[in-house]
Amino acid sequence: MQKSPSRHQFEEKWRKLFEKFATNAEDDAGIAGWSATGLETRLRNFSHIWKNHNNHQQQELWLDLGCGAGTYSKFISDQGMQVIGLDYSFPTLKKAQLRGYPSIAWCVADATKVPLRANSFDGAICFGVTQALENSNTVVSELALATKEGGKVWIDALNQWCIIHIGECFLRWLQRKPRHLRYETSRNIIKLMKKNNLKNIELSWLPMFPAKLYRFQWILETPLAKWVFKHVPFTGSIFCHAFIITAEKALPNDNNRT
Repeated sequence: MQKSPSRHQFEEKWRKLFEKFATNAEDDAGIAGWSATGLETRLRNFSHIWKNHNNHQQQELWLDLGCGAGTYSKFISDQGMQVIGLDYSFPTLKKAQLRGYPSIAWCVADATKVPLRANSFDGAICFGVTQALENSNTVVSELALATKEGGKVWIDALNQWCIIHIGECFLRWLQRKPRHLRYETSRNIIKLMKKNNLKNIELSWLPMFPAKLYRFQWILETPLAKWVFKHVPFTGSIFCHAFIITAEKALPNDNNRT
């Protein structure tokens, strides 16, 4: 049986893939390695969660860790925020700069080694990154470290327990192929957040049909479907492609971490 690639090999493979995407694609989805409908669905769900968190103040400073071509950076900027987009792919950031958002500052750096001052951001996000890392430990730590006390930390990941992902992994195992993506559990991300002094943790499930069935995507985003995924045990973890977790960095005297 073929062995899975080492941490260095796995992450280096994805560095090279992102460089290739940035060289060959012009659209945000292609640069990020998503389908157009997949990125559209992700951004739409992100915007809904943003609107539900109505405690944002104008001109907050946000960090987009692993920003790619700046899809989320641009959205946050459009909400009146200051944004720094950070990504390790120089070709990707060059294309992000061409998107016409001069107010966004772009920084070439690794998401696991953020070269910015600690405790300086009102909010920090990391979307579309964890599946290309060996684990989420460092990136969650970097998000928490960069954020001010009381600031917001948001992260997404591909859901390990999604039945489709389980089937894909089993098929690759039968074919003796190394893993292509890394899937994550919401439980592990929540555990890491608590370890890094984050509180008010909320989980949102992201159900998604493949591109060829996108015309039915609206069914998964109805209020009823969202209620089922949130309240009926295991439905979210079994049927949802990904998840988004939001949290806040605890204040010095705040002992109530949830």
